[in-house]
Amino acid sequence: QGVLMESGGGSVQAGGSLRLSCAEAGYPICKRTMSWKRQSPGNAREPVSTLLQDGTTNYVDSGKDRFTISGTTRTVYLEMNSLKPEDTATYYCQAFFLPNTGMCAKVAGRDYWGQGTQVAVSS
Repeated sequence: QGVLMESGGGSVQAGGSLRLSCAEAGYPICKRTMSWKRQSPGNAREPVSTLLQDGTTNYVDSGKDRFTISGTTRTVYLEMNSLKPEDTATYYCQAFFLPNTGMCAKVAGRDYWGQGTQVAVSS
């Protein structure tokens, strides 16, 4: 059984920066979409950024020009700059393995989540 482990969260003042990491272990090396999502108290979980298999990236409008997603085979990062109080949330790493054969077929077609890392931005 694979796991996704987020790290890098913390408390910063507005305007500060954080770099979140999501390390993957135990999954086969398969084509996948990696995403960061966040959830603040009382709100639904919302997408923040996505890294597609072909390298295409997407960002929530509020994160454009401030956030950068990148990744290696087993780790995905979210660089967050110019943080704002409204960025305060628990950030989750999500993996979605694309349809494939062999070992990849066993994990394909469903979402896998990390346990989350908390980000707190004070004004």
